[in-house]
Amino acid sequence: MAGGLRAGIDARKGWMALSPLIVFLLVYLGVSLAIGDFYKMPISVAFVASVVYAICVTPGLKLQQKIDIVSAGAADRNILQMIWIFVLAGAFAGGASEVGCIDAVVNASLRLMPGDLIPAGLFVAACFISISVGTSVGTVVALVPVTAGIAEAGDANLPFLVAIVVGGAFFGDNLSFISDTTIAATRTQGCRMTDKFRANARIVIPAAAVVLACYICCGFGARGIDAVGADVDYVRILPYLVVLATALAGVNVALVLLLGVLATGLVGVLGDAGGAMDWAIAMGEGISGMGGLITVTLLAGGLLALIRHNGGIDFILQALTRRVSSRIGAQFSIAALVSMSNICTANNTIAIITVGDLAKGIASRYGIDGKRSASILDTFSCIVQSFLPYGAQLLMASSLASVSPLAIIGYLYYPMALTLCAVIGIVITGRAKHRG
Repeated sequence: MAGGLRAGIDARKGWMALSPLIVFLLVYLGVSLAIGDFYKMPISVAFVASVVYAICVTPGLKLQQKIDIVSAGAADRNILQMIWIFVLAGAFAGGASEVGCIDAVVNASLRLMPGDLIPAGLFVAACFISISVGTSVGTVVALVPVTAGIAEAGDANLPFLVAIVVGGAFFGDNLSFISDTTIAATRTQGCRMTDKFRANARIVIPAAAVVLACYICCGFGARGIDAVGADVDYVRILPYLVVLATALAGVNVALVLLLGVLATGLVGVLGDAGGAMDWAIAMGEGISGMGGLITVTLLAGGLLALIRHNGGIDFILQALTRRVSSRIGAQFSIAALVSMSNICTANNTIAIITVGDLAKGIASRYGIDGKRSASILDTFSCIVQSFLPYGAQLLMASSLASVSPLAIIGYLYYPMALTLCAVIGIVITGRAKHRG
């Protein structure tokens, strides 16, 4: 059967094979709920506990054989390629920050916004910054303090403006070639980033266009934004332009990031932004900042290898697709899978990594292109993450703006529009496949 699904998997054995995932959720969610903080409990510890449990309940093998399966899962080619890209992405982010590239992008965006179109201008700035830097959290950190100042100066609705920034931040997180969600989605589904970008663009651009039109209509007069932004050194935007141009041209993502790293060094030298050692130290810190994500990626790969060995992957595919009779239903099952995982982990990248193999199996069984399943994984994980009051983005935004996360959620118009477009996209593509 397509997708490697074994028929007639015993329910008891299937649930036992899946029980390590249940242990992971119980440990992570249970502790997080008990202490009232979803970011205090280290997710890596929860994965370690579930791996140890999985080793204990795997029958018929010696301890060393079980460890070999975990190690082989962590050393999977897709897992390791993802890690190399995380390393380069960390180096690029650290180098770009050290030579002032991020500040230049932020200031340029602010300078280009007309003062009488503040909502639309903030949305465009957040979209541009997030697709350039590839991180929603980084965009929130960069823009929300400025947004709070704009709201105070113009006597505007602060939660509304902060929600605009959060929505725009997820636009880029969903599309950017250097976003870790994009990297995780494309690697787990085995597709090219450019193909996934095109599939995503058909969903997110209509949503962004409608929301932007609404923001233009509700624009209001206020103090000019150019009074807020600092002077712009446009040369320092060059590394992001290099990354965007080479990525859109279909260059291998590792080479894209390497060229971006070299561009930050060139800009630093030309702009006298500090010594080479400071640049190297910043890149090292950026790489180190990826350490937690790399560790979790390895643990997730090892855990899923044991679950697969015990028949858990086949069992959940069987359970999810039992009543699925079309590609539309299969796509919705992938969306539900990553959404549930995201609610439990409060991290869209980890959610994609955790269910990537399951989604690939469903996609393979129902003839869904890898670019399509990658797009669904990335889009729905970003949608869910944007609405989580305990998610990093809303927690960071609410802290910087001194407002409640719940006050922001009601104004998240872009994620709402994206949800509608994503659902419509599943229906349209599913029917198109059937007609073809």
